[in-house]
Amino acid sequence: MASPLVKLNNGKEMPLVGFGLWKVPNDVASDTVYNAIKAGYRLLDGAADYGNEVECGQGVARAIKDGLVKREDLFIVSKLWNTFHDGERVEPIVRKQLQDWGIDYFDLYLIHFPVALEYVDPSVRYPPGWQYEGDEIRPSKATIQETWKAMEGLVSAGLAKSIGISNFQAQLVYDLLRHATIKPATLQIEHHPYLQQPDLVRLAKAEGIVVTAYSSFGPASFAEFNMTHAQGMTPLLEDKTILSLASKHNKEPAQILLRWSTQRGLAVIPKTTSDKRMADNLDVISWNLDDDDFKAIAAMDLKTRFNQPSNYFPTEMLWIFG
Repeated sequence: MASPLVKLNNGKEMPLVGFGLWKVPNDVASDTVYNAIKAGYRLLDGAADYGNEVECGQGVARAIKDGLVKREDLFIVSKLWNTFHDGERVEPIVRKQLQDWGIDYFDLYLIHFPVALEYVDPSVRYPPGWQYEGDEIRPSKATIQETWKAMEGLVSAGLAKSIGISNFQAQLVYDLLRHATIKPATLQIEHHPYLQQPDLVRLAKAEGIVVTAYSSFGPASFAEFNMTHAQGMTPLLEDKTILSLASKHNKEPAQILLRWSTQRGLAVIPKTTSDKRMADNLDVISWNLDDDDFKAIAAMDLKTRFNQPSNYFPTEMLWIFG
């Protein structure tokens, strides 16, 4: 089953259902990407910070060599890490990431976080992570305007077909739109029934920016990091409302969560190593939830965010990021 396509504001088309590469271990990344392509996925969502781009690229190369796809059939996404926000650092790191993937261009390239940190040479440490050394946080003075101008340069250089943003909130989206020559094509955000962000979703749609939902399964993505608030919450795949809807529609709980997004026009990027779940996660278009289903899920919004700076560095440093 192939994913339907959604048209971006620059006329390009992007699959509505993709495959996420966060936390895919290096030793299985190549096979996972190959199997995802074989299952029908055409969008692969990666990032420098995931530390597995070389192996993911090997999976792509094998799929192309075996005739499963051509490069132009794929929609490969990557992201600019925080330590490369200074304008002169953007193009060089993108060229490194493209070399890691073994491709000539990204179909979509995003600013991973609206957080600028001091440059770390890839030969010293890659991916650089959040801390400079130990718990030390060293911010950069690069502005979003400086970084976005360099991102726009990627398009004119042919290194990225589309550019976008990730983890931006409304105020930063509006600020970027004031100076952008190229409007962001997509906004990737944490989005699940426990964190629905309806105002941000409406803003993006009003501006013609496609929203991609990550962590569609909520706390399941974060419990392994020993986050107290994630561990103390009912996993969405076990929530009684989601289980009831799964029974009602004869679907898996994961399919309910994904269809809740895709039916509203949001793209999704689930991850799994199971062949069956790969197929199930692609089957989130051919059937619909009803109005009562949407109302039931809307009532689940706890406004609980799992992916935030406090997860990655000491609380006393949070003033840097507001």
